[in-house]
Amino acid sequence: MAEQNSEGGSHSKGGRPRDPALDEAIIKATRRRLVLDGYSTMTLGDIAADAGVTRPTLYRRWPGKFELVVEALDYGFRAQRDTYPSLNLDELPAIEALTEAVRRLDPAYFNPDAMVLMGNFMGETIRTPELLAIVCQHAVEPRVNLLERVLVNLQDRGEVRPEIDTRTIATMCFGSYFAAFLRTDADRAGLAEKVVAVLWPGIAVDPQEGIPA
Repeated sequence: MAEQNSEGGSHSKGGRPRDPALDEAIIKATRRRLVLDGYSTMTLGDIAADAGVTRPTLYRRWPGKFELVVEALDYGFRAQRDTYPSLNLDELPAIEALTEAVRRLDPAYFNPDAMVLMGNFMGETIRTPELLAIVCQHAVEPRVNLLERVLVNLQDRGEVRPEIDTRTIATMCFGSYFAAFLRTDADRAGLAEKVVAVLWPGIAVDPQEGIPA
């Protein structure tokens, strides 16, 4: 990672000020190569050429391909979080809160190529398992855990049945995006709304009777 200078900028290992625009160009070139070639096949030479820089420029910033890819992944994680609307899901009506949480499960919420990236990282499990572990830790578990927290909150509010398995429901909802991607004839637009419409009658408590609907 780059060192911060006294003005809040960053320096490369050689002490030269780093150009944020150049860093971003390299990061975006890396992310594109991950989609096109996958981690094992992509090369620093290709990334440098795509970004319009030299290989020494990359090595002044990152020790190697793995470290560059980790920063490229972090770039995507932060960009996706910044894309989420500013909402307090605990205060939304039940179906709205649940729908927004399911919507945020979508790997392609920010990046349309995210499903291909996920597939590439799953394919790297044997060769470079730490990459998929990073994706699971920073991109999968936070989203699935959010949906579980929303469900638990709705249980506490008396709107969702207390006996439902929140972990299994969250896993099923996350899997729906992969199923929609693989079923190329499936309409992926509005998937969160469709999933919640099917799921809600089976988990909701009837507010009139105080029993499962």
